[in-house]
Amino acid sequence: MGLMASNAAMAQAAYPNKPIRLVVTFPTGGAPDILARLFSEKAQLGQPIVIDNKPGAGGNIGSDIVAKSAGDGYTLVMGTVGTHSINGALYEKMPYDMVKNFTPISLIASAPNLLVVNNDLPVKTVPELIAYMKANPNKLSFGSPGIGTSVHMSGELFKSMTGTSMTHVPYKGRQFFIPDLIGGSIQLVFDNMPSALPMAKEGKIRAIAQTTAKRSPAAPDIPTVAESLPGFEATTWFAMFAPANTPKAVIDRLNAEALRVFKLPEVAERLKTLGLDPVLSSSEELGKYQASEIVKWAKVVKDSGAKAE
Repeated sequence: MGLMASNAAMAQAAYPNKPIRLVVTFPTGGAPDILARLFSEKAQLGQPIVIDNKPGAGGNIGSDIVAKSAGDGYTLVMGTVGTHSINGALYEKMPYDMVKNFTPISLIASAPNLLVVNNDLPVKTVPELIAYMKANPNKLSFGSPGIGTSVHMSGELFKSMTGTSMTHVPYKGRQFFIPDLIGGSIQLVFDNMPSALPMAKEGKIRAIAQTTAKRSPAAPDIPTVAESLPGFEATTWFAMFAPANTPKAVIDRLNAEALRVFKLPEVAERLKTLGLDPVLSSSEELGKYQASEIVKWAKVVKDSGAKAE
């Protein structure tokens, strides 16, 4: 027994002694992929970190691979608010348990969604939008890149907190709803800031508000929804998780490296240009935050009646 315990301790001390696989649950080019690649480039663990994009089912396919992997620190996932907080309430049958099958490593970054409207919609502020929606029930449609995304759920939260109604139109991806928003066949979207802000700056659409509790440094002139609707907050967040039962020594090593990498000035600068805020945490802090987000989004999903198709 003593020999086995000391062998296990030696294995942990030598971690990592082979390449680490970091699964990204969405296609290349999105925020989770960018964050994973920054970590892979800058980490100094003595072994390569191999990025493995496994998109599909709102991130469930990639997350499930990690949920069913050995808890040895060699398979990790860049999780999102969807994969680790929203999907459990949205999908009738989840292939994994968002809490029991994972060990939290660290929060990495968050981003506001931006409430943007078609230029012809006669509203410039959140109170004006609420008044318009109350005067014109069900007249407006809002788009999203899919059911259960933070873009969709931001709209559902807005409806439930304002007692208004509008129609949700899910698209296969962001590139499909942008032309419809500009053209006016949908009137508003709670889009991710990194993609919506440049178009608002070009004048193609109008930015009304951002969905985080505080204004993002990337858009200090745009008010938050909460400034008119106290308590409104919908944050897109990204965090690293390992499978359940990963040893604490391994989690501590990965947590320390994540904190070091995302505090590097050049990495922080890159995130800022994308409208992403670095938000780092301990493993325990991520666990508590995830638990509070699961409760919050379960209520939004229930109130909205949203279901994953």
